[in-house]
Amino acid sequence: MARDRYNKEEQQDNQFEERVVSINRVTKVVKGGRRFRFAALVVIGNKQGQVGFGTGKASEVPDAIKKAIEDAKTNLINVPIVGTSIPHQVTGNFGAGKVFMKPASEGTGIIAGGAVRAVFELAGVNDILSKSIGTSTPINMVRATFAGLKELRTAEKVAALRGVDISELS
Repeated sequence: MARDRYNKEEQQDNQFEERVVSINRVTKVVKGGRRFRFAALVVIGNKQGQVGFGTGKASEVPDAIKKAIEDAKTNLINVPIVGTSIPHQVTGNFGAGKVFMKPASEGTGIIAGGAVRAVFELAGVNDILSKSIGTSTPINMVRATFAGLKELRTAEKVAALRGVDISELS
């Protein structure tokens, strides 16, 4: 029975694709010299609307990446996707970073920079226009992107929240 549970967890782990967004070397100066550690930022997703990000720190790069992947699995969100884009225009804010996201017509592709592009690709959004405003720090860009994606609502969800038929929305 324990073996079956292990196999299910293994299958669940294999459905997510991982992308290392950034690796940062952190130095601590101590009496005997410098101590180096590594901080990793990883985004995971199944390209079907589920995406998450995580950070991990360790004295070796592979260990930091492993920790970041485990952290990302606990921070998964569902992204509403309409066709190949997002349902509506939104701006995500985190700290000094802002990410403006706008739905695009089919065939446009992902117009986004660096860390934001990785989030959209792994979420399964194929057509989107975005602009990073403010900070260019990868972790803040990813967090601002996630803040914006959490605000997205489909027309069906808005109609259900208001208690009206979808045809009454204007």
